[in-house]
Amino acid sequence: MDTVYQIMEVRPAWRPESEPMGSKKKFWFRPDDSDRRDWLFKYPRRGTGEHWAEKIAAEIATTLRIPHAKVELAEFQGDRGSATESFSSGGPELQHGNALLEVSVYNYRPETSFRHSSHTLANIWEALDYEFAGGETAREARITIAEYAVLDAVIGNTDRHHENWGVLRAPTGGGWDRTVAPSFDHASSLGRELQDTRRERLLAENRLAAYAERARGAVYWTADGDPISPLELVRRAVDCHPDLFGPALAKLDHLDDESIVTIVNRVPDDWMSPVAKSFGIALMRYNRARLGEFLQ
Repeated sequence: MDTVYQIMEVRPAWRPESEPMGSKKKFWFRPDDSDRRDWLFKYPRRGTGEHWAEKIAAEIATTLRIPHAKVELAEFQGDRGSATESFSSGGPELQHGNALLEVSVYNYRPETSFRHSSHTLANIWEALDYEFAGGETAREARITIAEYAVLDAVIGNTDRHHENWGVLRAPTGGGWDRTVAPSFDHASSLGRELQDTRRERLLAENRLAAYAERARGAVYWTADGDPISPLELVRRAVDCHPDLFGPALAKLDHLDDESIVTIVNRVPDDWMSPVAKSFGIALMRYNRARLGEFLQ
């Protein structure tokens, strides 16, 4: 059996003294040996697998060779969660997608947080073109976002809203150095919201495909359209932007069935049930197979 993932034990002393306790959703901390890197501890919502979804998604991204934030399973004072390493601690400034879209897209509403139909792939392209001043760097930024869309389709991530992607800006002698921020916040993946009885029923009744196809993502195709699944987004985009999604889809060659099984099964059994593991594996196999059709 593959070695299980290590659990990061978060110590109370690692939390900043000035940080308010607030709600039990998340908090920042800095381990003693972190080389001045901050980490974000996130509590999963009750009855969900958001913590193991974050970890599995990060490992899938590693296998696909897609840039992403480092994630560990973690515990804090007996509570389980996930810990995500900051990629901007003491360094570049993160500009979230909504701030970029507000500047580049007329009448864009950055404060809208749910079902924002103007958060389309076309508008994301426009924001990147504006931020990177066109040219080859803008094209590379588009390819990176295409990779994130492929990752979302594999893991069934439905929460790529306009604050779950962004650009890192670092000052240079003559201006700013810009790069697309690593992919982050993948908790809404892998059927993390389902109960085991529901997972068992979907698998037994061969309705996993319907679950995957009916998912509703946060990137729209048109501003006047309905939300579509992460899979459908890639289906439509690969026809319109083969030069951008071709390189992203080619990375699927790094992810086979064995890799998927290994990544999921390394989650400790008392963190993720056997049924949840079977469902997560089956979901990613289905999604990977559908995406692989574009490579034939």
